[in-house]
Amino acid sequence: MASLKELRSRIASVKATQKITSAMKMVAAAKLRRAQEQAEAARPYAQRMERMLASLGGAASGGDVSPLLAGTGSDQVHLVVVATADRGLCGGFNTGIARRARRLIDQLVSEGKTVKILAVGRKGRDQLRRTHRALIGDTIEGIGRRQVAFAEADELGKRLLAMFEAGEFDVATIVYAEFKSAIANIVTVQQLIPAPLPPAKEDEPVAGGAPALYEFEPSQEEILSELLPRNLSVQIYRALLENSASEHGARMSAMDNATRNAGDMIKGLTLSYNRTRQAMITKELIEIISGAEAL
Repeated sequence: MASLKELRSRIASVKATQKITSAMKMVAAAKLRRAQEQAEAARPYAQRMERMLASLGGAASGGDVSPLLAGTGSDQVHLVVVATADRGLCGGFNTGIARRARRLIDQLVSEGKTVKILAVGRKGRDQLRRTHRALIGDTIEGIGRRQVAFAEADELGKRLLAMFEAGEFDVATIVYAEFKSAIANIVTVQQLIPAPLPPAKEDEPVAGGAPALYEFEPSQEEILSELLPRNLSVQIYRALLENSASEHGARMSAMDNATRNAGDMIKGLTLSYNRTRQAMITKELIEIISGAEAL
């Protein structure tokens, strides 16, 4: 049985830990609110960009379409961008993304594809090193340390674009967590290059009932040449924002659970302390009474 001193020390230690987890929960909650607002504000823009690409891509002629849309004609070399956090203490957030990325990589390798990994975030790199060390090309750390900025996503987009133009890969895919709520996110796999086009929606008819006709100036090909690199950065920016909100939500939930568990542990240790103290007092009283009766 632990002594009273040991129990007091453990209670004080758990209380100090509870203060830390409670503070981390409040910080994560504040960051979550801002990150959620950013992620929700970026969704309509990214979705509208996809719709515009679908319309332009369907109207453009096949021979003049950019490789960012049509691809290289091969899908042998795949670049998997794994977006995780640089820090832990956020429950299963990093593990879930790494697990999904590992399944994707194993599937591609089993199909005979060549896979390269670009880790965005230190935790994803550390987890993938255990099984796919040889495939990790580089790691990008520090993105969104304070707040995710479009400049960071644009820099990453330009880097992927330069790698694609240099022929280092044929298909680029990003794995990230899409934010749903403070306690839920969905690990998502999104192809970045070539840009997947959603089915273009039929144009709404004008007042006379005939479908609306659009004329493009400059041509669709010229617009696509400017729009596709921008779309790459926008989709990466959206993924990083979703990831940031999911990370803060997971950390807030994890710290809330840790604070509750610390409270339960303090109750259990306090009960043990009181029982031990009562047993020692009872033992001392018995010894005093027994000594007095012996006299």
